[in-house]
Amino acid sequence: MFEYQQHGKFFAQIAGSMEDLGAIELKEFGAKEITAVYRGIHFKTDIAHIYRINYQSKLISRILAPLITFDCHSTKYLYNTALKLDWDQLLDNNKTFAIYSNVSNSKITHSRYATLVLKDAIADYFKEKYDERPNIDTESPDVVFNLFIHKNRSTISLDTSGQPLHKRGYRQSKGSAPMQETLAAAIVKLSGWIGDKPLYDPMCGSGTLLCEAMMNYCRIPAGFKRKRFGFENLPEFNEKEWQAIRDHSTKHIRELPTDLIFGSDMSYFAIEDSKLNFKTLPSAQNINLKQIDFMSLPEINNSTIICNPPYGIRLGTKDSVAELYKNLGDFLKQKCKGCVAYIYVGDKELIPAIGLKPSFKRPLKNGNLDGRLLKIEIY
Repeated sequence: MFEYQQHGKFFAQIAGSMEDLGAIELKEFGAKEITAVYRGIHFKTDIAHIYRINYQSKLISRILAPLITFDCHSTKYLYNTALKLDWDQLLDNNKTFAIYSNVSNSKITHSRYATLVLKDAIADYFKEKYDERPNIDTESPDVVFNLFIHKNRSTISLDTSGQPLHKRGYRQSKGSAPMQETLAAAIVKLSGWIGDKPLYDPMCGSGTLLCEAMMNYCRIPAGFKRKRFGFENLPEFNEKEWQAIRDHSTKHIRELPTDLIFGSDMSYFAIEDSKLNFKTLPSAQNINLKQIDFMSLPEINNSTIICNPPYGIRLGTKDSVAELYKNLGDFLKQKCKGCVAYIYVGDKELIPAIGLKPSFKRPLKNGNLDGRLLKIEIY
């Protein structure tokens, strides 16, 4: 038996600084024995819940099913141990596979070499048993394995997600500086917005925040547009049970009212990118879009405002970036009475330029970016 089959324990990968949010989400899904660690969460559940979490989770990046955990002080031992696993329960010669590795504080020091060793063990297993090897495909593999080695302790897992869960499938155009979908979902969650008042993004870019807000309100599962998941390679995968979970999730989808979500951007191309992305989701055509500089917008009262203002050298000089943030602060003060704004600032040094005191500053990472989510209440 594989390790996850013996203990029912799995591991969720999640962006740094979102571990507590992911733990709450997993508890809502009915997971047990939840323990958050750096960029991950250990938890216990059954296979049916693994289907559901992968399909519905808005915050988690991947769900790993551990196959084996062992002491590992050399690549030779890694190879010999991996060679003994029943790989044909998870993979066959007609499927492609990929391996993603992370190595730290161990005698094995190179993750790429560790990947090659595990790849050879899998290939040799099939060669010895079937006289044929499955192919590697790093672009769109049928099966994804994960190798984690820390302090000479190794875990080999099957990735039950397959592709990372932030790849929702609606993003036809990314725009110039896309926000990761899981981060946008976290911002919507932290805002507490549930559709009780209008929501406005005055610098919407390619519309990721708007899409995640709309999916949250409309109860659209995060994996609604995904064609396949890694859990379909589990030996106990039950197609009928998975279809029932998917059907139950999608029957609760509701339509977006036409006067609830609004977005604007001064860039024609950003608005066109947003329109392209909205076409892929049900009722997203009811999101109101407008090409306009936020400083020229009419008053927005008693609403929730979320936005991810541009930052960095692509805007020009440091002074011009600071000026943009000052203008944003002026806009909030002058035109947004009774609103609560949630602003994700990619460079925390720009926060003072807004000129308004936030009621909280929440660290949230966007890839390698150590940003802050500000909550600003305008009375």
